[in-house]
Amino acid sequence: MQGIIDYDFGISALDSLYERPIMAAIHLIVEDGRCAIVDTASNSAVPRVLAALQAKGLALTAVDYVVLTHIHLDHAGGAGLLMSLLPNARLVVHPRGARHMRDPAALIEGVNAVYGAENARRLYGDILPIPGERIFEAPDGGSVPLGNQGRRLEFIDTPGHAKHHMAIRDTLSGHVFTGDTFGLSYREFDVDGRPSILPTTSPVQFDPVAAHRSIDAILACKPGAVYLTHYSQVRDVERLGADMHRLIDAHAALAEAERGKPADAARHARIKAGVTALVLAERQRQGWTVSVEKMFEVLAMDIELNAAGLGCWLDTRARA
Repeated sequence: MQGIIDYDFGISALDSLYERPIMAAIHLIVEDGRCAIVDTASNSAVPRVLAALQAKGLALTAVDYVVLTHIHLDHAGGAGLLMSLLPNARLVVHPRGARHMRDPAALIEGVNAVYGAENARRLYGDILPIPGERIFEAPDGGSVPLGNQGRRLEFIDTPGHAKHHMAIRDTLSGHVFTGDTFGLSYREFDVDGRPSILPTTSPVQFDPVAAHRSIDAILACKPGAVYLTHYSQVRDVERLGADMHRLIDAHAALAEAERGKPADAARHARIKAGVTALVLAERQRQGWTVSVEKMFEVLAMDIELNAAGLGCWLDTRARA
């Protein structure tokens, strides 16, 4: 099937075609004829998931888990619809996110506030609730089995991007599915196969202190590879982790420079200009060969959301 990358250990990335190609991956983990799906993208990706299962010779009844790294709708928007079609699957989600999967009203309200109601509906459609009895709230350090050969998926609490974020360590490969906590690595910016990384500080729960701890928790697993939702497998994990630490501090410093100033459009514009400058500096540092115009085409929404998230972080600190 077009749009699938097959890695070792029964791990595959399916291009969800969310917004554009190779932006948001849905990961499949297949073991002993059983399957776990990590993140779902939006409702529009559900037919692609079903086609991928069929291409791999897997019945809908072979899916045991739909695992969400967190409940932002580019990761979880299709979960309700997908779960309605998978009779045996349990939804696995961070305990902080479970109630929003049972009743997505507040989640929809939040995404409307960020994207606007019309754009949010275009992106996500109708977000379906999931019955509580089908939801497993994954504790930090907990795990579930996949197949009958001892493979397990282990859960790691990884706030920083969001309080309802977790990473998933696969015991067979030793690799980790990191959602957004370990940043974004778009394939357009690879240089001779060498990936780069950028943090995502999008609204509304960015916390640099927690983000640093979560990155260290992922690095402590010593994974040979991590799988980002945006976009899929990267190696050279130690180098990328060091870059994430450096860039999180750089983003936080942009916000700190605005401490005490009015939370207005002018502040947002200054923070956004700072994020833009950071991206341009990273382009030079990493030797990206993609044109500046293409770079901004790929990163326009991320730059906007990072700036907004830094503003939210400042305002949250001011109220504390």
